[in-house]
Amino acid sequence: MQRYTPALIVFDLDGTLADTIKDIADSVNRVIALYGFGPHDVDAYKRMVGDGFLSLIEKAIPDDAVRNIELVQEILARAVQEYAAHSLDATRPFDGAKETLKLLSDREIQLAVLSNKPQDLSASIVGALFRDIPFIAVWGNLPDRPRKPNPAAVLQICELANIAPQNCAFVGDSSIDMKTAKAAGMTAVGALYGYRSREELLDAGADFLIASPQDLIALFGAE
Repeated sequence: MQRYTPALIVFDLDGTLADTIKDIADSVNRVIALYGFGPHDVDAYKRMVGDGFLSLIEKAIPDDAVRNIELVQEILARAVQEYAAHSLDATRPFDGAKETLKLLSDREIQLAVLSNKPQDLSASIVGALFRDIPFIAVWGNLPDRPRKPNPAAVLQICELANIAPQNCAFVGDSSIDMKTAKAAGMTAVGALYGYRSREELLDAGADFLIASPQDLIALFGAE
């Protein structure tokens, strides 16, 4: 694909802009321990995140417990509450992320965030870590907002920016993000420094791969 400079870049949050995995792992492990379920290591959580908190809880507890819908909802509520209280304990922007966002913004490229993390958590984390970045939207999961890889939300962001999807790029670290980009008709950029593998990103249709946030500057000719 020929290199171009997109008018809008939409970013995933976890594993793309911020390294959030330790706080997620620690919070969920503390809650599931209350129910007698064993913990998972950080690498396991890297494979479990990406499809929203409900999916994460369903993957973190035993299969027989998943069949108890009331129990799942109880654990989910407690885990979200626990994580909200500890979401910035160890979470940090990836090296170069803030500087890259500033450079892209200075080149008049519009920026947005779309995460499957709950809306309030997405907004609070981005607000704390990237308060100086003029995102046009910071969207997380809401009951009436389809989760990625459904492209509806990212297409709404394109409409908000008044930019056609083919003039936009989506940057993320998972197959869910790549599938979202392809379904929306956007350029799909896979973040190799995130939580998933090169193979997963390529299999899901990544147009480009980056080894660091700074690679976006050269990739899109925004030097």
